[in-house]
Amino acid sequence: MSRPVLVTGLGLVSCAGEGIEAHLAALESGVAPRTDTETFAPYCVHPAPPIVWDGQIPKRSDQRQMEAWQRLGVYAAGLALESAGVKDDAALKQALHLVVAAGGGERDYAVDGAILTGLRDAADPGAYLNERLQNDLRPTLFLAQLSNLLAGNIAIVHGVTGASRTFMGEEAAGVDALRIAQARVASGQIDAILVGGSYSAERPDVLVIHAMGGYLAEAPYRPVFERADAASGFILGSCAAFLMLESEAHAAARGARALARLDRVASDRTRRAPGSVAASLGTLWLQAGLTAPDRILSGATGVAPITVEERDAVARLAPDAGLHALGDLIGHGLEVVAPLGAALAAGLVAAGSAREVAVTTVGHRRGEGVLRLVPA
Repeated sequence: MSRPVLVTGLGLVSCAGEGIEAHLAALESGVAPRTDTETFAPYCVHPAPPIVWDGQIPKRSDQRQMEAWQRLGVYAAGLALESAGVKDDAALKQALHLVVAAGGGERDYAVDGAILTGLRDAADPGAYLNERLQNDLRPTLFLAQLSNLLAGNIAIVHGVTGASRTFMGEEAAGVDALRIAQARVASGQIDAILVGGSYSAERPDVLVIHAMGGYLAEAPYRPVFERADAASGFILGSCAAFLMLESEAHAAARGARALARLDRVASDRTRRAPGSVAASLGTLWLQAGLTAPDRILSGATGVAPITVEERDAVARLAPDAGLHALGDLIGHGLEVVAPLGAALAAGLVAAGSAREVAVTTVGHRRGEGVLRLVPA
């Protein structure tokens, strides 16, 4: 079976604001995203907007026990359920499946700092590291880092209690979350699913990790496709995005408005070598069924040289399409890139601003994806 898969609900949160209207307005304005250049200097981040959490997470006790990445995700999931008109449909939510793409929670910075300091003078660094990790890390801290806590908190707060699964693995996780969700509805395995992810950029630990790998762009902010080799890298953004996907029959039966149709999601994991990204995108373009998109939403990271390769590849594949870098709207949200791109594309289609939208995702280290969204 290959049933049409419709997008019936959207929930977005980023530095551009919350909701699809705020993001479409930011996309069309072309104004540089809100950027914090001081807190984590010399690196900058695109911070989350001011949020009244009570709107989607009514219990303060629930808010307190979640870290920022979980609050962002649970909030965006609530927006998507509200957008789809199922926020108060307990029976539907009890059977609703859930797919989440997320990383992990925050770390114990004091412990990390002490371990890194001790490593400098350790006679046997390997043995020292194993001993400290076994003795210094709290089991409760490890549990708080689990990525499937986001799915658990969505279930607790919103009553989404069908089967759930969680994907980890940076940008590729977001692509595969959408791929699996779309395929399950298209194949007839399920009728409705909530899919998305969340990311908190305002964390010293993740900034250190990516800075050590040489992936972060230093201040000041520059548009993604203008980051030359000396300014190569991404600017992390706190963001979350969820989509409600339904079969055509399921959406029609409950009178839901279809915003767009999500066709097959194509993914790859090519070995990175000159020309490999372009070749991968060309293959995925065909697999996704793209014909002549009028808009392309690129998840390009700004990391050299793959960003230039991605830009040139999509220019050859669709020379007449308008190209937009999601990083110039929300920053880089790793697992959230593909879900937010898909949600924004659905919004463009629903608003009549595009007839066919391509979303591309090329991970900063690995993983490629291409999605196609068209009118329902």
